Amino acid sequence: MGHSPASGEDIKQIMKILLTNDDGYNAPGILALYETLRSHHEVMLIAPDREKSAISHGITLNEPMRIDRVNLSNGSEGYSITGTPADCVKLGLFKFYTSPPDLVISGINPGSNTGVNINYSGTVGAAREAALNGILSIAVSIFKKGNSSDFYGMAQFIAQIVNKITDCNLPSGIFLNINAPDIPINEARGIKITRQASDNLSKQFEKRVDPRNQSYYWYGGIGRITGEGNTDVNALLENYISITPVQCDMTYYKTLEELESLQLP
Repeated sequence: MGHSPASGEDIKQIMKILLTNDDGYNAPGILALYETLRSHHEVMLIAPDREKSAISHGITLNEPMRIDRVNLSNGSEGYSITGTPADCVKLGLFKFYTSPPDLVISGINPGSNTGVNINYSGTVGAAREAALNGILSIAVSIFKKGNSSDFYGMAQFIAQIVNKITDCNLPSGIFLNINAPDIPINEARGIKITRQASDNLSKQFEKRVDPRNQSYYWYGGIGRITGEGNTDVNALLENYISITPVQCDMTYYKTLEELESLQLP
């Protein structure tokens, strides 16, 4: 069932919010969030110093990470880190904050993070890192078809629902993955609470040959996206905003019980 987008009257309390992404500290999506949220909340921007897309939940172990205070293109200040999105969250929680933030928002990513692709997403990895540390978190993305996306419209939507999310009392280890269609956000048909689709996996590769006659490969398109049932992919195809609760615990408990009953040696 679809829900209407929240109204601006839903902004009601000041929150400490950590912003990050996998596109770099000056990406338009994170700047739209920063500019929109800082008028009502205490916002800190800590993001990679460059694009770190499709890095999943990777962290930096074998080289030092450097932190710089940076001037954002909107004239404000933030922090850049040479590590991954998950590194940004870890350093933010344990080096920047003396008391935990109320919310971590990762995004807004220019490109959807739906279906099994959430396993590869640096955007989602950052939100997962926050959830693993007991912090309420959301990953935010827009399905990108053209050269421009409504980042400010999406930022305003996120600003309107952050307090509703805190009222939701999500269990520990659960975060929300939010995706919007690539249309003006005020033209979305509403909100759908969805499950993760099983498609949307890139299986195509483009083979090329370099000047030394050596072959190399680029990932190609993600193939035909069909959508199925009440999924995140299907919601976007129907121009709804998709909200999917995602759990960090990957244990499949039914099989766990079955394995215990096998009396293995």
